[in-house]
Amino acid sequence: MGLFQKIKEGLTKTRNSMTSVFGNLFSSLRPVDEDMMEELTDALIMADVGVELTEEIIDQLRDRIKEKHLKDSGEVKTELCDILTGILKAGEGDFKLTTKPSVILVIGVNGVGKTTTIGKLAGNFVQEGKKVLLAAGDTFRAAASEQLSIWAGRAGCDIVKHGEGADPAAVVFDAIQAAKARGTDILICDTAGRLQNKQNLMNELSKINRVITRELPEADMEVLLVVDATTGQNGLLQARAFEESAGITGLVLTKLDGTAKGGIVCAISKELSVPVKRICVGETMEDMLPFDAESFATALFEA
Repeated sequence: MGLFQKIKEGLTKTRNSMTSVFGNLFSSLRPVDEDMMEELTDALIMADVGVELTEEIIDQLRDRIKEKHLKDSGEVKTELCDILTGILKAGEGDFKLTTKPSVILVIGVNGVGKTTTIGKLAGNFVQEGKKVLLAAGDTFRAAASEQLSIWAGRAGCDIVKHGEGADPAAVVFDAIQAAKARGTDILICDTAGRLQNKQNLMNELSKINRVITRELPEADMEVLLVVDATTGQNGLLQARAFEESAGITGLVLTKLDGTAKGGIVCAISKELSVPVKRICVGETMEDMLPFDAESFATALFEA
C-alpha cells in the first residue's frame, strides 16, 4: 500500500466528519457561493483546524475564487487543497541523524503514545539497517521500562534500563556509554511524562540534555514531542508548553486514525515553528509514516 493510501485510510474519521458537515459540497452541481464558504468553514472548524486558521484559509480561498473567476466546485476543492498544502509544507521535515551515534530524545505527557512511538521508530530504523539502542529514561511511571523492553524485542534492538525510581539522567548516561561501545547508529531515549509539577519535569529534561551534550558534544540530536491527535486543541497547548521549555526539533502526531479532528495537524504546522516529522495512522510499525504535506491535504477531501 502506498503512502497516500495509508494516509487516506488513517484519516477516514476526519474525512467522514468533514463530509457529514458539508455533504456533497464539491458536487459538480453545487454552486460556488457564500453558502459553500459557510459550510466549508464549519467543516474545517469541526476538524479542529482552529477558528483563526480557518478564517485565514477561507479568506485566501475567496481571493482565489475572485481572481480566477472560479465557478466549478471541483476547482474550488483543488485550490483549497493547494492552500492547505502550502500551510502544511511549512511544517514538513525529516530527521537529521548523520553522526554515529545520533540521539533522539522523546518527550510528551503520559498517555500520548510515547512508548509505542519509540518502538515504532526503533523498528523502522532497524528495518533500514541501523543499529538502535533504547534508553528507558521514564523511571517514574510503573512498568514503563518493561513496556519499552517489549517494544525493543519487537523491533530487534537492545535496551538499557535501571530500576523504578532511578535517576533518568543516569540511565541516559549509561546508555550513551553502551552506544559508544557497541557502535550504535541511533540512541533513542524515553523520558518521564509527568513528575510532581511542570517545573520538575522540565528540570529533569534539562538534566538529561546536559548529559547528552556533555557526553556526545558532536552528535546530531532530535528532540521529538509526541502529541495525541485525539486531544485536538489541547495537543496544541501541550506543544506550545514543551516548545517553550524543551527546545523541540520535531513532532510526532499519534492516533490520527482514531480522531475526527485530524485538522489539528494544520493548526500545529501553522502556529509552531517546529516540523511534523512522523504521523501514526494505526497500531503496527508500518503505520508510522513520514509526514507528506500534499498527500495529507489531498487525503482530507478524497472520496
